[in-house]
Amino acid sequence: MASELPKTEWIWSDGAFIPWEDANIHVMSHVVHYGSSIFEGIRCYATPGGPAIFRLDEHLRRFFDSCRIYRMPLPYDQAALAAACGQLVHRNELEECYIRPIALRGFGTAGVDPTDSPVQTFIICWPWGAYLGDGALERGVDVCVSSWQRPEPNTFPALAKAGGNYLSSGLMKMEAVANGYAEAIALAPGGLVSEGSGQNLFLVRGATLITPAVDGSMLPGITRDCVLTLARELEIPVEERLVPRELLYVADEIFFTGTAAEVTPIRSVDRIVVGDGIAGPITRRLQRRLLDIACGRVADPYGWRSPIGRAAEASAA
Repeated sequence: MASELPKTEWIWSDGAFIPWEDANIHVMSHVVHYGSSIFEGIRCYATPGGPAIFRLDEHLRRFFDSCRIYRMPLPYDQAALAAACGQLVHRNELEECYIRPIALRGFGTAGVDPTDSPVQTFIICWPWGAYLGDGALERGVDVCVSSWQRPEPNTFPALAKAGGNYLSSGLMKMEAVANGYAEAIALAPGGLVSEGSGQNLFLVRGATLITPAVDGSMLPGITRDCVLTLARELEIPVEERLVPRELLYVADEIFFTGTAAEVTPIRSVDRIVVGDGIAGPITRRLQRRLLDIACGRVADPYGWRSPIGRAAEASAA
């Protein structure tokens, strides 16, 4: 059973900081009935120089892109929400946490058309450790190929990180857990590998890193982009290509990527052991390099860290 979400003191709500307990919506809100929400997941890491938000600009760009796709206009610009994220972490006195901006359709009309339902915007943050459980980053996880597949392109916009898009992810995750696995891998409509329930997927065959190409069935994640960038830096050959299901069973290494999952090794698929059943050398190199940059243990050549520091303290005062 999942542990209870740890509460923090403050939540940002349309320009104001309100107590956690006061962040409520009406039961007739459009989002409750139709899943009309856009969200992001962003990590803030403790670094020697204080807390730093990882790839904040890219996450907020995707947040605004997703709102645009779903025709949810926001009365804020990206800089305002970036400042709000930093202020919120500072007000909650957190060194590291998970940050969740969310825009949702509130109480307005009762029908499917959301146009006359107002858009409400919140930012929440809370402490969150390893997404797939204690030890997952070190020991890896056992996964299955789900009986639920990703929908056809042009069924819903997979490039948008929308709440309703994740209903199928919930089915995948519940099925996997009920059958004794930590997570699921979804296939695309044509039977090729797509992604996890909420993560992207990488395989290693020989010395080559392989990831499914963007095909309209998956959300190409920001951590996925980090790994592709770091693979080029480390001179690891990369292929973005079609991935048949059976390649999962003969890969030398497999791992998930995502803001919550970070770089999580996969030790078996459908009870077939991956490689030696432990995180492989390429997985380890990429995991170590990513977390070293995120946690401030090494220089940040890509400008991925956004330190909170004195700017947040001054603006929150």
